[in-house]
Amino acid sequence: MARKSDPEIVAALEAVTDYDPAVINDLAAVGNRVNIPDRWSVMFEKTSADMAYILLDGQVEVRKDGATIATLDPGAIFGEMALIDHTLRSASVIAITPISALRLDHESLAQLFQDHPAWADQLRAAAADYKN
Repeated sequence: MARKSDPEIVAALEAVTDYDPAVINDLAAVGNRVNIPDRWSVMFEKTSADMAYILLDGQVEVRKDGATIATLDPGAIFGEMALIDHTLRSASVIAITPISALRLDHESLAQLFQDHPAWADQLRAAAADYKN
């Protein structure tokens, strides 16, 4: 990974995920922390994927065809599969509280999937369970 890991992001990820320390360090080196106010749309259904997010603080709702299908808490990752699979977003994600999240671009996420195949498999399995 290109940059040095941000210790604040490392601590935030350790508090909300059970990821391997190597994954956390690499995430903290490539991701950018963003703060998004409540009631803002983080992503829109049926649009191109440009970023994935790991929720560090706050809650978001996942909406499909306008209906809420899930509420995500800190530690949840969203937007990753459409980014990796080069598909349109399958749902919208709306901040229902102010949120803090780690934003990951396609190149960084693809490199993380390559460098940490067990983590990538874990995310793919979770996404498959979610679709079923």
